[in-house]
Amino acid sequence: MKTARGLLLGAAVALAGCANPAIESPAVKPPAPDTWTLTRISHDSLPGWDTANADAALQSFRRSCAALAAKPDATPMGGAGYAGTVGDWRGVCAGTSGDAKDFFARNFTPFAVQGGEGLFTGYYEPEIRASRSRHDAYQTPVHGLPSDLVRADLGQFIPKLKGERISGKVSGHTLVPYATRKEINAASDAPVLFYTDDAVAFFFLQIQGSGRVVFDDGSAARIGYAGENGRPYTAIGRTLIAEGALSRENVSLQTIRAWLLANPARAQSVMEGNESYIFFDQRPLGDVALGSTGALGVALTPGASMAVDPRIHALGAPFYLDAGGPDPVRGLLVAQDIGGAIRGSVRGDIFFGFGPEAERRAGAMKAPGRLYLLLPNGLAEKTGASRSWP
Repeated sequence: MKTARGLLLGAAVALAGCANPAIESPAVKPPAPDTWTLTRISHDSLPGWDTANADAALQSFRRSCAALAAKPDATPMGGAGYAGTVGDWRGVCAGTSGDAKDFFARNFTPFAVQGGEGLFTGYYEPEIRASRSRHDAYQTPVHGLPSDLVRADLGQFIPKLKGERISGKVSGHTLVPYATRKEINAASDAPVLFYTDDAVAFFFLQIQGSGRVVFDDGSAARIGYAGENGRPYTAIGRTLIAEGALSRENVSLQTIRAWLLANPARAQSVMEGNESYIFFDQRPLGDVALGSTGALGVALTPGASMAVDPRIHALGAPFYLDAGGPDPVRGLLVAQDIGGAIRGSVRGDIFFGFGPEAERRAGAMKAPGRLYLLLPNGLAEKTGASRSWP
């Protein structure tokens, strides 16, 4: 999440092999997505459409419409271009009253997204304890964005690298790498927002890219992604597997956390093996039923918001997902976030919300699946029966 927002994937196994699903990866990815196709289908062809509940998705879509309302009609919706401009969505955004299922059935045409084997993971919103002053157990600083951090959008220099970003600092006339996690932990000029009493919990929050804070005075807030140091992401789960501390079969968010807590003498060095470091800003808590703000600029809806590859898919567009695994997910979600590990046309990261159950579901979510795009009927006519990219 910019919340932003991946190799052994999912919120739990992000630590075993994926870059933060909610943060742009500091590494430059291949500029061109694989070939993929949109093929028009009927609503009845959507698996489980008859019993799907669209209420949460409609609420999520309304928030997308609120973000689009602030943009000029000619603003491109982004992605590969299938979604047209903001003006093409004004009509459907104006008619979101009434039954949710009926709204999506009347106003949208579904397309099967075909582009290789699908993969769907999950993320959630963690919580840490904190104090605004350093005392007792509150010793781990949570840093805001440093004044010397420079972020570059490579697409402004090389169009084929659109969507790729790097971070560093200026030394003389040269952009050089920023400090590593270990160097930032040792000494940093970055502003301190507050101090937490649990370095492991904070590390996990950095993996997710945003979360909640409960202060020792009883107040609460959210913290969101403000930037990152641009260093490569190293999955500490893989480190622990390589060292024989954990097996590939039992690696998970829970087992990694348990190992870190049981081995305090080594925990810091293992975590510092991941050079990537996330900086935050503090935000009002707002509606506790919703998540932090995603890349679209709206609060994420548990079970109805999803991170997608912005090179391919348009933020704000609704999708229908049919994902398997031990905890299947089938239903309508809206693309409202992005992530460095989320690459590909049939790839998504589902936001599960806040609390132990959200953490459990996100941690267990790593499943194949099928993805379907819902386009406003007018745009569907322009798309035709089938269209391929690139």
